[in-house]
Amino acid sequence: MEALATGHLFALTGAVLVGLGLFGFITLRHALRQLLAVNVSGAGVFLMLGGLGRGAATTDPFPQALVITGIVVAVALTAFGAALILRQAEEDHAAKEDDERGGKT
Repeated sequence: MEALATGHLFALTGAVLVGLGLFGFITLRHALRQLLAVNVSGAGVFLMLGGLGRGAATTDPFPQALVITGIVVAVALTAFGAALILRQAEEDHAAKEDDERGGKT
């Protein structure tokens, strides 16, 4: 019986992470937790691409370039999403305070 190759182990771990991220995105209701669940799914996709790009003797540089580009885009979109979540929370807090004061400005 042959052991799993390293590339297959990465791809299998990535598939598990994608499943966990999708489960978290569907079941969690807080926006920040959903953003983190999407990031877990993205990390799983990166692992799958990296794992499937490995060969027996050489490594294909194309999936590696896609993963590096994907990481940069994921970091930028995570920061943007976190900023949107923070702004929404501030607006909700301001609206709640306005309602407590009776709606007068």
